[in-house]
Amino acid sequence: MDLTNFKKELISLNKDIYFDSNQYLREKSSNPSKLKQVILKAESLLKQVKEDSLTSKNNKYFLYGTLGNLYRIYGEPKNAIKYLELNLQDSIEEKNYTREIISLIRLGEALKYDNNLEQALEKFNQALVKSYETEVNSHLDFALQHKGKCLLELKRGKEAIKCFQEALELRIAKGSCPLINSSLKAIEFAQGVQD
Repeated sequence: MDLTNFKKELISLNKDIYFDSNQYLREKSSNPSKLKQVILKAESLLKQVKEDSLTSKNNKYFLYGTLGNLYRIYGEPKNAIKYLELNLQDSIEEKNYTREIISLIRLGEALKYDNNLEQALEKFNQALVKSYETEVNSHLDFALQHKGKCLLELKRGKEAIKCFQEALELRIAKGSCPLINSSLKAIEFAQGVQD
């Protein structure tokens, strides 16, 4: 399988992913066996990536991030953390701030799924600081949204709602209906948990 076909398969996987309201809106798969097959394909593609070109670096970054996310959703956060730490390390070495911010957010999520909530919160805060320092704001709403979810699991509901509201404002400015709806659902969920 080549990377182009793999990306198409990834898109089709989205219909099997849902947010579990019984577990603080954590992502889950309704088809774990299909998810595992996609993970195995990504592992195989990663073995094919060479180290010598920019295209290869981009492919490696994509596959590390994808494997991190998929292993997290699959319920193997330690494998997710392994790949996402590699992703973060490469991003820092390349001085690619956007990728570094994305990697910090993804690593924070994996740490949260591994029940390291304080470490996860630290990663989300690092992503926010890096966004402000570098003025790379394209993923600021994601950092706030995921920080909010982490705060919710830490039973810090008022702070969580504040993060969700800030994320919502940014998402309204972006004009992204799916992201706006995600923040609205998170606010509603947080208010229900607090009551």
